[in-house]
This record gives sequence, C-alpha cells and structure tokens, in this order.
Amino acid sequence: MRLNIVCAMRDPNRAGVLLEALSRNGYTTTVVQRAKELTSLFAQRPCDLLVLGQTLADGDGLEMLKTLRGRGPTRGMAIIALLDHQPQSIQEIPGVRRLPAGFGAPALRPTGGLPGQTPQPERKANPRILFFQSGADECLTLDQDVAECVARIKAVLHRTMSKPQEEVLTMGPIELNLTSYTLHVSGKNVPLTSKELDLLYVFLSSPNRVLSRPYLIERVWGYNYFGSPRTVDVHVRRLREKLAKAARFITTVPCVGYKLIPPGSL
Repeated sequence: MRLNIVCAMRDPNRAGVLLEALSRNGYTTTVVQRAKELTSLFAQRPCDLLVLGQTLADGDGLEMLKTLRGRGPTRGMAIIALLDHQPQSIQEIPGVRRLPAGFGAPALRPTGGLPGQTPQPERKANPRILFFQSGADECLTLDQDVAECVARIKAVLHRTMSKPQEEVLTMGPIELNLTSYTLHVSGKNVPLTSKELDLLYVFLSSPNRVLSRPYLIERVWGYNYFGSPRTVDVHVRRLREKLAKAARFITTVPCVGYKLIPPGSL
C-alpha cells in the first residue's frame, strides 16, 4: 500500500526534486498551495505525513502547524517542516561578531548591551526551533541533500506510524487483508498485482461513491503519473476478471469512472 504524503507550500516547484524522489520511493504525494485547500483536503481524507512549507500562498506555515496541532483529527499527524535555508552561520547572526583569527581572545563576543554602546538589533528566533516548539516532528531545508531528506522522512514515518494490526476489509464474499495484502473471494485466495490490490482497496474504502479516473490515478499511481487515464479501465477490467461473480459490485459510471455498490444496495 502506497503511503500518502501531502506537501503544502507557496511554491511546490521549489521542492520538485524532493517530490520526485518520494515518488520513486513508493509514496503518493499530493500538492497544495493554500491553507484552505489543505483544510478541505483533510476533511475529505487523511494522510500519513504532511510536508509543510515555511509559507503558504494564503498564510504562514508556522501558524498552520499550530492550528493542526490544536485539532483532534490532525493532532497526532506526522508533520515535517520544509524551511527555505539552513540556519545562519555565526558570522550571519545579528548581534554576534567573529573576532579576527589569532586575536587571542574568545572566539565569540556578543555586542551591544554595554554602557556607551549602540544597541544591536535583537537576534531573530531560529525557524527550526519555532517549528519544533510548535510540534513539528522534523525540520528539513530546500538546500539539503535529497537523499538525506528522504531518509529522514522514512525515519519519521517509522517513528510515528503505529505497528500495523491485523486489518481486513470485507464486503460480501470479498475479504481484503491489509496486513498481509492478500485477497480472498468466497474463502478462495485470489492473486492480484500490487496495483490491482491498491485499486480494490480504494473501491472498498469508498462504497457508494463515484470515483473518477483522475482520482483513481492519484490514489493508485500517484500525482505525477503522466500516462493515459485509460490505464484505469485496463486494471479495472483485469480486477473484474479475477473477482469473477463478485465483480458485479463494481459498476461503470459512463463518462466519469466507477462506483462500488455493496450487496443489498443493488
């Protein structure tokens, strides 16, 4: 099962390399630019991890993080902050002067605050600290090594996702085991490909809902899939063949997509 990652930031193109790397590692990534889009998305379906930019098109990433941590459904969600740059070096920190090499005194001496001296501007708070204090599980930067970013994301998912328990989705004669990722129809094991299993999971988790081809592609193949939407039809046809009589529950909605109708609703 592909894990779902949502990336929310003002300019998602800046994180394009990271998003491509996540897709290659088997994650499904959805991109939004506005806080209201993110809120609407979470109202429809959950995600396994949120990559939150420092700024959104209509707000501040830090404030969005505080909002999410204050709500029930998203309180325990894994959230990684994606900041613009690495923390400032010592030379760049306002109010701190690096002494010349060989001066023979301590390497750092704060300026300002002494009698007769001009007050120095206050040091700005480190964004990493602010995001960690507000509940971020990890902080990455756009100029950070992509391989390291992916490794850290995997580590956060490993820490935050609970150990999977035996979970089975059933509908009539269909039993899809989400732990062993196996399918039984009327007690008989039916081998499916990973994409067919993912497709069946989406159907079983969305009964009586019309699922468009673009939606199915996003859920099963990922947002950056550029093939033909008709690949959905090919996989649905193969899935129906393997489901045999149980295939009658998956109905075609002309010009739109498909809909799973449970027994008793037909």
